Amino acid sequence: MSADTKPRLVVGISGASGAVIGVRLLAALRRIGTHETHLIVSASGAVTAAQELGITRTDLETLADVVHNVRDVGASIASGSFVTSGMVIAPCSMKTLAAVANGFADNLLTRAADVMLKERRRLVLVARETPLNLAHLRNMTLATEMGAIVMPPVPAFYAHPKTIEDVVDHTVGRILDLFSIEHREIARRWSGLADEFGTRRNEGADE
Repeated sequence: MSADTKPRLVVGISGASGAVIGVRLLAALRRIGTHETHLIVSASGAVTAAQELGITRTDLETLADVVHNVRDVGASIASGSFVTSGMVIAPCSMKTLAAVANGFADNLLTRAADVMLKERRRLVLVARETPLNLAHLRNMTLATEMGAIVMPPVPAFYAHPKTIEDVVDHTVGRILDLFSIEHREIARRWSGLADEFGTRRNEGADE
């Protein structure tokens, strides 16, 4: 990439529940404006987004800079010679996790993830399932051993979330942190227990 080209980040949305995570991540990246986003949405991902959020595939695609068809295994992001900063799959279904963990690159989503692993680039899998069976756990171990980061979207109750958006934004903020993307006003950061109690006491004293 030339000096005046933005770094590229690949965003995948699979069919697991939690499409809002990928949507809000794309929206945050667009606001921040530091990265060129390359989007892949699986067929199940588009269905889940429609069911959970009432949005169409077109609505999803307008959030990204570049959109790739999940069946286009000849796309730019299918090659390691196409330089990116990494990839996040949010949400990541157990089927997609299994494919990534076992090198089953049968579509562009899993091929792009395979590229990240072989090129030693950052791959974040926002694995969305509960409870977990042994196959899920073993696939998470395999993916981690190959260099991926498995990041379930776990709520941070210490941040005192008040809305679903607060919970989602915390996950989005943590994803951005993993790629060293600066952000503000997305997720509350922990500054220590002493500061937490001091702030809460001061807030109570003002009432």
